[in-house]
Amino acid sequence: MSANPQDLFSARPDNVSDEEWQVRIELAAAYRLVAHFGWDDLIFTHLSARVPGGDHHFLINPYGLMFHEITASSLVKVDKEGEILSDNGYKVNPAGFTIHSAIHMAREDAGSVMHLHNHAGTAVSAQKDGLLPITQTAMLVHPRIAYHDYEGVALNLEERERIVQDLGDKDIMILRNHGTLTLGKTIPEAFTLMYFLENACEKQIRAQAGGELCYPSQQAIETTRKQSQTLPKVAPLLWPGLLRTLDAKDPGYRN
Repeated sequence: MSANPQDLFSARPDNVSDEEWQVRIELAAAYRLVAHFGWDDLIFTHLSARVPGGDHHFLINPYGLMFHEITASSLVKVDKEGEILSDNGYKVNPAGFTIHSAIHMAREDAGSVMHLHNHAGTAVSAQKDGLLPITQTAMLVHPRIAYHDYEGVALNLEERERIVQDLGDKDIMILRNHGTLTLGKTIPEAFTLMYFLENACEKQIRAQAGGELCYPSQQAIETTRKQSQTLPKVAPLLWPGLLRTLDAKDPGYRN
């Protein structure tokens, strides 16, 4: 492998449609943004996006690249059985395949799935009561959250059924003792939900370190629950600015 992966993956792969290429650019951007915000865990954790079309193929990171190295052309395309359809010399994380294939196969609205092991999100995942409705940010995501109990590193494909069952119709999941997960119809939606979720978790950990917690009224929680239904609509407003931030820093993710 090249010492610089961006040199190796600098050209658009053959037989990639314009629609798939756009998804690749946005998914590579999401990986770079995870690194930008300090949410990455070396080469571990994973983000995925469905390839346009009806074949249930999806794109995921090449196992071995750091998130700040990932480009549109380096992403690996796999089918629902885990077969690599765009061989570039890299494999995929087996645990990543288990989690992402489960959701992409079961949820037609899952255009993108993001899973992290960030410190704050993982800390909250290890707390008995999970995410608490103690900040505005937490209240906005609180009604959208499902929970899945830890079963070990996600290498057992049979766990996929339980992940899907626990997720239900939610678009945010806290994987207990493990990390966080979001899904969206688009990559910007999934990323926006993850930003709010991780932000809420970080605020909870800081608040718990500062003394007795102050809970809002049930009426305020209910009002914010209703307001949370429009949260994904923020994504189209947020995403262009995030891309501008990346382009100013390093537009290499578009390669």
